[in-house]
Amino acid sequence: MDFHPMKDALQQFGFSALVVDDEPGMRAILNKALSKKLTQVETASSLEEAEALRKRNHFDLLIVDINLPGRSGIDWHEAFNDDERRSDIIFMTGYAELETAIKALRAGASDFILKPFNLEQMLQSVQRCLDKRMIERQNVALQRDVARSFPVDIIGEAPKTLAMREVISRLAPSPAAVLIEGESGTGKELVARALHALSRRSGPFVPLNCGAIAPELLESELFGHISGAFTGARKNKDGLFRVADKGTLFLDEIGEMPLSMQASLLRTLEQKTIRPVGAEREVSVDVRIVAATNRNLHDEVEAGRFRKDLFYRLNVLSVELPPLRERVEDIGLLLSHFSDVLARDLGLKPVVWSEEELAAMKHYDWPGNIRELKNTVERAILLGKPDLRHWQGNSVPASDSVEHDVCLISEGSETGYPLCWPLKDVERAHIEKVVDVHEGNKSAAARQLGVARKTLERKFKDWLDE
Repeated sequence: MDFHPMKDALQQFGFSALVVDDEPGMRAILNKALSKKLTQVETASSLEEAEALRKRNHFDLLIVDINLPGRSGIDWHEAFNDDERRSDIIFMTGYAELETAIKALRAGASDFILKPFNLEQMLQSVQRCLDKRMIERQNVALQRDVARSFPVDIIGEAPKTLAMREVISRLAPSPAAVLIEGESGTGKELVARALHALSRRSGPFVPLNCGAIAPELLESELFGHISGAFTGARKNKDGLFRVADKGTLFLDEIGEMPLSMQASLLRTLEQKTIRPVGAEREVSVDVRIVAATNRNLHDEVEAGRFRKDLFYRLNVLSVELPPLRERVEDIGLLLSHFSDVLARDLGLKPVVWSEEELAAMKHYDWPGNIRELKNTVERAILLGKPDLRHWQGNSVPASDSVEHDVCLISEGSETGYPLCWPLKDVERAHIEKVVDVHEGNKSAAARQLGVARKTLERKFKDWLDE
């Protein structure tokens, strides 16, 4: 009698079984049938003998008679509760009692077979267990392979998240420029790092936020300068293009780059050379450009704020990141990930989230996307409990600019805070929101709010002491 066509695969993967039965004839029949198909088959006449074998070997499958002398097969707790060496279990019994079947299922039985049985029935049950073990092993191997080939954590199993991962894997090996588009807080730098990690480029990954550098300093930052090129240039400095040679240069917020610098960047992309400020000679560079923006560059081109030729040069390949509200299936996984990581970093206990809180979070619009979710988790860990005010109440629509975000939050009850909130709660929620929008930069938030940074520091300290 043969198994189905998985015979070779089963032997290759080294499946093993332990038969425990006090009847010598039953042990002999099952040993003979299973030995033709499995790499290892052992038999035992009692639980004591079986446990001694189990301690020396790991078995994928335990076939156990319930009615054994001494202890019942259902009482083999050492095997059934061993999480590190878990096995599938098939129980055999000559008594069809409901209570016995219930105990067997509670013990973790994969199947429950009545004696006397047809050998084909037993072999089919064994095959189902081994098919399941095969799938589990393949899944573990696949997860390890994915971890090796996709080294950057992009958390989530939502359809749009999986599609995004597939696009990243497909685009990464190409040396062509990539444009990443998406709302603020969607994880554009994480995607850029994934593109670099999967590209096998030998140089480093070098990020630059174009909006965070003063326009008059951006040229020197990118291309470098020589000593004496301008006031304060006391020595030569390599620009980020030189630093990122053979690697990837990530230009975040590319839409903030001044038009004069856009022309210089276009020339560098076309000629693969740079000229440091004050230098006479050009220097060859091998750098892959990954740019990102939360603006619509098509609109920026139409408005004359972005060069059309540079847009086409950057947009050879593109990745569009979905906002968090379009991948709400990922919120639970992201919560778990951020809670573990942040609690470990902060040296505090992770926060436990109830099903009601998770459901409420899935109905919130998350205008700050994943960054806002991460900040929410961090605040909850610091406070020791979830701050329900952050996402309960009416959702705030996402926007394309800091000013629009902050203003929408402050409007009337239809888009702002519930009218039942006291003023101190509105103030706190508003300040925290502005700090989130400015990515935790309290100096920028203070300027937006028109208060001193010390005022914000004092308020945050008071809230932590509450």
